[in-house]
Amino acid sequence: LMREYELTVVLHPDLESDLDAALTKVRGIVTDNKGTIKKEDIWGKKRLAYRINKEDFGVYVYFEVELPTEAVAKVNATLNITDEAMRFLLVSVDEKARAAAEEAAKEAKEQE
Repeated sequence: LMREYELTVVLHPDLESDLDAALTKVRGIVTDNKGTIKKEDIWGKKRLAYRINKEDFGVYVYFEVELPTEAVAKVNATLNITDEAMRFLLVSVDEKARAAAEEAAKEAKEQE
C-alpha cells in the first residue's frame, strides 16, 4: 500500500555549495525503499530556531513522496544516521486537509 508523505530535511549548511550529492543521497534513501518522489522544493539556507551541532543555519529541502507504509520506519532509521541530514521530518499527508486547502485557495482566487 502506497501512501503520500511530506519529507522536510535540514541539511548541513556547508553542503549549500554542493547540494547535488546530498540530495542524491536523500533521493536514494526514498527510491531504495521502493518510494517515488513527486515534488522537490529547495527552500534554501535559513536560520535555525536553535543551534544544532554548533550550527546556526541549515539548508531546508522539502519533498512530496510516495512510500509503501512498511518502508517508513526504514527511511526514518536511514535518515537518522545520515550525516548530511541534521534534522528531518517525515509525515503522512492528510488527504482531506489537502483537498480543503486546495478548495479554499481556489475560492480565494475566484474572489480576487
